[in-house]
Amino acid sequence: MQKKILITGASGFIGSTAVDKALELGYETWAGIRSGSSRKFLQDSRLNFIDLNYSDKDHLVAQLRAFTAEHGKFDYIAHIAGITKAVRKEDFERVNFGQTKNLIDALIESGSVPQLFVLMSSLSAWGAGDEKQYRPISFDQLPSPDTAYGKSKLMAENYLKSIPDFPYVILRPTGVYGPRDKDYLILMRAVKKGIDVGAGFKKQLLTFIYSEDLVKVIFTCMDKGIRRREYFVADGDVYTDSEFNRIVKEALHKKVVIRLKVPLWLVKPAAYVSEKIASMQGRATTFNTDKYRIMKQRNWTCDITPLQRELNFVPDFRLKEGVEKTIAWYKNEGWL
Repeated sequence: MQKKILITGASGFIGSTAVDKALELGYETWAGIRSGSSRKFLQDSRLNFIDLNYSDKDHLVAQLRAFTAEHGKFDYIAHIAGITKAVRKEDFERVNFGQTKNLIDALIESGSVPQLFVLMSSLSAWGAGDEKQYRPISFDQLPSPDTAYGKSKLMAENYLKSIPDFPYVILRPTGVYGPRDKDYLILMRAVKKGIDVGAGFKKQLLTFIYSEDLVKVIFTCMDKGIRRREYFVADGDVYTDSEFNRIVKEALHKKVVIRLKVPLWLVKPAAYVSEKIASMQGRATTFNTDKYRIMKQRNWTCDITPLQRELNFVPDFRLKEGVEKTIAWYKNEGWL
C-alpha cells in the first residue's frame, strides 16, 4: 500500500522540490498549500492538494479528523511551511512557531500523529558560530539565535522536543540553493552584471546544501526509521565568500567582475532604513535588520558528523556542480 505524505509549504522552493522527490519515490503525495498559492511547480497529475488552516487549531483538528476518516492518516509529514521575511518581527513567531504548534497540537488531538514528523528548521536557530577559532557550530554549543527568524525556529524546535514520544526529526540546513530559489538568484544576477558585493572585511566561512540533497535527507530519515533526532545539514565543504563568488563567476563565464567590499557599519543603517521603508509600505523586504545579522556572521560552518554517521549522508552535488546546474535552470526559465 502506498505511504501517504503531507508536505507543507509545497508551493515554495524547498517544498516543491520535496514534492518532486516524493512522487519519484512513489508516495501518495499531498501538497499542503494555501488556496491562493502558486501551483507553477506542482503540475504533476498524481498530486493531491490540501489547504490546512494552521492559524486556527480547532479548525485544523476538524480538518485532520475529516481527512483521516476519508483517507486514513498521513504516514509522514514534512513540515516545510514558514516565512523567512515579514512585515513585522512578531510575524515570525506567529507563523514559524505558532502555526507549527497548532499543527502539532491538532495532530495529537485528532489522533493523526504520523510515523514521522520532519521539521524544517534552520542553522539560524543556533545563532552565530565561533568567530575566533572558527570551530563548527555543534550540539556542544548552546543555541543563541540573534535573528527574529532564528528565534522563531528555535521556539518551534523546543516545543516539538517537549512532547513525550512525539516522532520528530529536526533538520537545520545551512544556506540552501538550487533551481527555483530566489535568494541566491539576487547574488547571481549581480555577478552576471559584473558586480560582486561582500559585507565586512573579516574572513567569512560559508557552507551550503543543494536543495535536492536536503530533500534526500528528509526521505532518508523516513526510510531509516529515525526518531527524535536533530541534524545540522550541509554538504561538508567550507568556502570563503570569495571562493563562492569565484565559482558563481566561472559558472556564468564572466571574465571580469568588480569586487566591492562594504563595511558593516554602512550595511547596518542601510538595512534598518530598507526595513523601515518596506514596513511603512506594508511589505516585507529581504534586506532588513535580520539580513544584516546574517551578513555580519563570519562563521557558518557546522558539524555534520551525526548526519554522516547515522544516515550515511554523502551529497550528490558539491557546490561547483550544484551552482552550474542551478544557473542552467535559471537561464532555461528566463530568470537569469
